[in-house]
Amino acid sequence: MDSPASFVKFRLLRAFACAGLIVACLVTLVHAKSIIAITQATATEKSATKKSEAKPDEADTKPIAWPENVGSPEQVLYAQPQRMRDVLDKLAPRTPGKPNLYLISFAGDAEEDVFRNEVEYVEKLFTQRFDAKGHVVTLVNNTATLDRHPIASLSNFEIAIDALGKKMNPAEDVLMVFITTHGSREHELYVSLDPLPLDQIVPADLADVFSDSPIRHRVFVISACYSGGYIDALKNANTMVITASRADRSSFGCGTKSDITDFGRAFFVEGLNHTASFSEAFAEASHDVDAWEARDSQAHSLPQIATTPAIEAVLKAWRESIKLGPVVPFNVPVPKRHAPGQSTAQ
Repeated sequence: MDSPASFVKFRLLRAFACAGLIVACLVTLVHAKSIIAITQATATEKSATKKSEAKPDEADTKPIAWPENVGSPEQVLYAQPQRMRDVLDKLAPRTPGKPNLYLISFAGDAEEDVFRNEVEYVEKLFTQRFDAKGHVVTLVNNTATLDRHPIASLSNFEIAIDALGKKMNPAEDVLMVFITTHGSREHELYVSLDPLPLDQIVPADLADVFSDSPIRHRVFVISACYSGGYIDALKNANTMVITASRADRSSFGCGTKSDITDFGRAFFVEGLNHTASFSEAFAEASHDVDAWEARDSQAHSLPQIATTPAIEAVLKAWRESIKLGPVVPFNVPVPKRHAPGQSTAQ
């Protein structure tokens, strides 16, 4: 049997060992919690960053109110094929013996009126100033326009392209596509009308829509952050691509407090009310946007254009064939947001 001194020594050693084990466990636990906290913070930051690029901050948005007079969300979605047929059936025949310009506008995000404002203004501008009356299709995600416009979805966009491909003269006519919404660093255009399950749009989607289309002469205007990432997928010898920003830059002017984006104001409201040339309007818009961003100490968005002699020649022939209409001012539409369950009927 061990002596009492040896027993005491043994107990002390065991106590020290247990204490050391406890300290080691506590250090490991604290370290693990730190790693978890850092990981969660990083994930939250990445999520917030991606969200801010692709769509507005939650604090800056209003809940989307669904008006009663258009039916349930499911009914709205089910009604889209007929709504598209109604719009396309009302298109005017092309004017023979001259180039005709057709326009499809696409407002992707229902959470901000700024996008709806832009496409409705562009419809008015091209109808009144650029001789496109009866040749315009406007797709809008906004609860205030569900009884007036088809929704902005990739499916409706494809239907419109297919229909115009059968109406247009590929040798003479020009199609302009205007898309306005939020964009992400991954070059994904934000498409939202909650609670409808709408697909987001990437460059390959737009390229695929036109892969078998007979529409030859095209002008794309994309107003979104990082929209320069769409140029490579869309450009060709007969296409002009204009974007509000370079592929790695944000653009400005969206948000619930804005009436129109900076690029939309510079290109459409200013540029195309001063000239009928898209290239000249872009040059003016690029200069204006650069000046506004310098004034406001913003990182420059660097709007982009890709054009070719072939598309410039077609656009020149179109400009020479039309009688340019008067300047079209931009007036902010009266908001028509509704409380949930409230009818829009007057």
